[in-house]
Amino acid sequence: MKSRISPEHGKHKLLSLTAAGKRTFKRMNDGTESQIETLLAPLSAENRKRLAKGMREVQSLLQPKPASAEDVRLRPLKVGDLGWITHRQAVLYTQEYGWDWTYEGLVAQILGEFAANFDAKREDAWIAELNDQVVGSVFLMKTDDPQVAKLRLLYVDPAARGLGVGSRLVHACIERARELGYSKLTLWTNDILVSARKIYQAAGFTLQGENRHHSFGKDLVGQTWTLDLKK
Repeated sequence: MKSRISPEHGKHKLLSLTAAGKRTFKRMNDGTESQIETLLAPLSAENRKRLAKGMREVQSLLQPKPASAEDVRLRPLKVGDLGWITHRQAVLYTQEYGWDWTYEGLVAQILGEFAANFDAKREDAWIAELNDQVVGSVFLMKTDDPQVAKLRLLYVDPAARGLGVGSRLVHACIERARELGYSKLTLWTNDILVSARKIYQAAGFTLQGENRHHSFGKDLVGQTWTLDLKK
């Protein structure tokens, strides 16, 4: 190791490696790389991906950076999504609104029917991901009326709120409904879901009616909203 006085500040010393130090560092670095290669050699390609993902998660926990809208991506459904959405949305609504396990049953029924009767010419779905984690979803589902589609099960995880995820999901659903030739998009929600209602209103949906009901262990006010896709 050698040092010299900084030209910018007389009390600061700049350190650098000598030729011998550089050779020593290279031997140490080569040895470390060799040890890592030995550790990774038995791992399959899939397990190497899992390891890299785990290391990224550790890094994000130790050195977190604020999430931004650019970090969120929308993708199609893949294996495991339906079960995850059923679980996560049910747990989230229990935590935030006190809904009981019957809501999980409703979500499971809706998604089960969606999977069993999926029609790619009339239906679609979007998953929002943030750092490879599912943080939201929405579904475009057919109805008995070929001109009318339903927007269902919009959900945004708390980790992604404030990033415009809900609006992006709703916009994707609306645009796809137009592409598929629907003239109207409808949805059913509850007035307690204030953030979702604001998103629907901003997207142009109008409230068509309300009904009081007792569901999921609570007294609720259901709402039907519609959007004219031909305007």
